[in-house]
Amino acid sequence: MAFGLLYDYLMGQSIDAFNYFGAHFETRDNVNGVVFRLYAPMASDVSVIGDFNDWNVYSHKMNKIDDCGVWEIFIPGLSNYQAYKFHFKNAKGAYVDKIDPYAFFSEVAPGTCSRLFDIKNFIWHDEEFLKKRTRNFDSPMSIYEMHAGSWLKSHAGRFSSYEELADELIPYIQGMGFTHVEFMPIMMHPFLGSWGYQATGFYSVDPRYGNPHQLMSLIDRLHQAGIGVIIDFAPVHFANDEWALKDYDGTTLFEYSNEYRVSPWGSYQFDLGKDPLRSFLMSAINFYVDVFHADGIRIDAVSNIIFYNGDKRNGTNDGAIEFIKRLNGKMHIAHDSVMMIAEDSSDFPGVTKDTSIGLGFDYKWDLGWMNDTLKYYSLDPVYKKYEHNKLTFSMAYFYSDNFLLPFSHDEVVHGKGTLLNKMWGDYYQKFALLRNLIAYQFAHPGKKLNFMGNEFGSFDEWNENKSLPWELKQFPAHDSISRLYHDLNLIYRAHKAMYFQEHNPAIFKWLIVDNSTDSVFAFTRRIEEETLIFVFNMTPNFYSGFGIPVEKEGEYEEIFNSDKDIYGGANQYNGATLGSYAGYITIKLASFGAMIFKLKQNEVVEEVEEKKTTKKTKK
Repeated sequence: MAFGLLYDYLMGQSIDAFNYFGAHFETRDNVNGVVFRLYAPMASDVSVIGDFNDWNVYSHKMNKIDDCGVWEIFIPGLSNYQAYKFHFKNAKGAYVDKIDPYAFFSEVAPGTCSRLFDIKNFIWHDEEFLKKRTRNFDSPMSIYEMHAGSWLKSHAGRFSSYEELADELIPYIQGMGFTHVEFMPIMMHPFLGSWGYQATGFYSVDPRYGNPHQLMSLIDRLHQAGIGVIIDFAPVHFANDEWALKDYDGTTLFEYSNEYRVSPWGSYQFDLGKDPLRSFLMSAINFYVDVFHADGIRIDAVSNIIFYNGDKRNGTNDGAIEFIKRLNGKMHIAHDSVMMIAEDSSDFPGVTKDTSIGLGFDYKWDLGWMNDTLKYYSLDPVYKKYEHNKLTFSMAYFYSDNFLLPFSHDEVVHGKGTLLNKMWGDYYQKFALLRNLIAYQFAHPGKKLNFMGNEFGSFDEWNENKSLPWELKQFPAHDSISRLYHDLNLIYRAHKAMYFQEHNPAIFKWLIVDNSTDSVFAFTRRIEEETLIFVFNMTPNFYSGFGIPVEKEGEYEEIFNSDKDIYGGANQYNGATLGSYAGYITIKLASFGAMIFKLKQNEVVEEVEEKKTTKKTKK
């Protein structure tokens, strides 16, 4: 490594360290082989051991090429998939065998070795997609979050490969109308039950599903189909296996050396104040963008970056905050069309503001909205009037950050119940409320995210060891939920008022916000010549005539109603075009119904200056 590159690495300024460290296929003096490079400043007597030298610790001794602790050796005649480790004497005087922190491939658990893989020379076909790629601020973004191993297992009961996944996933995503796929972490992790959030190989794609080129093929094919790819990344902690990063060179090279060493999850926490570690993690994140063409990175557990152990009472972690600002700043300079997304449950200000005043993310998961919304929908309708603000509060803070509305994997595990099970009521009422809930998510400003299985109303919590219960789609109630998602995705993508300038407060306005007695909500979203009105009845009451105030006189077309029979409803929809009168449209309001109305452009009569008291006729 040239002095400048090594200096950047040691100073925590590198985002491409993977081009130097690790195991790289090279040709030297017309001889093909692999150059191994390791950063282990407190190691001595370092060797590469592997199946190519019968794990002999004396065959391939590495040379220390820099006093900062860089070790190197070139070994000719090696090939893909050969297993290896680094063997060295650590700072405590013990000889240990450790993985390559920069390995591009690994053995499948319970194997613990790194494997050689030449990541170069993959032929991409996504140039047109990348040219048009943006961070989607003024574009629709409906994300399908998924776990690669349990979306669809093969008929043999094994995990589907990346290519097999592509064959099934791409037509499904296209057919459902989602714009992006978000993969839960696909880095090497020994314990499947960690879902990838406790990794050992941060540059090694999960070998359960194939090699790096196979993952590239999946992403390439998704891009050719017009589908963006977001990769989940956990920079807070790592698996505490002895053969991996823990006490790597006999010192806390990666982790804290104080009381924060062990995380709340029992894993080890990265000390994000260490500059070489910053380079390690920033380069790993950039690796999936630069090498695998990811369109976005979702950063896990940002509250645990902002505050020690994610607890505000412990104070802000200034070193970690500097890391995240540096990461976002450098990623946006290197890739101005790539999204950086924060999973943050804190109230830390400016998460999506520029790094001069904030953390520099593009989007923040609105976990407050998610928690308030799901609690509200779980309530007996009798008590909803007492929790009315749970559905109105989100718009009081919505403009403080760029929010993404998640119904993620975290909401369908550990006894929390699926979305369907969270709903109040009997079997029919649960489905009606679920239809209402999803319509509300799509209607509310903010990007959308749904975890796999939400889209057909699964009753069973997600299990990483099993495929999704696809057999449910043979039942009309569940298949109707899929139709609902499909149609809402298409409506969302087709109507500019639902995504363009959604963080402009002039676009959104409440029409009915304080009717806690009836638990009815209505709001409008307007952009340029398009006006949409969204109405939600949160109770089982049915109204044959309910007055909805409008801002513009004219004719309104009902473009969506969750109570249609195609969605499993009772067909209490309005159907015909509705004319406004004296500042109102009078609608049929189905039990637990959710509706979208569109103002017909050639029928606008006038702006309505004043609103009158909501009119209703209860039946």
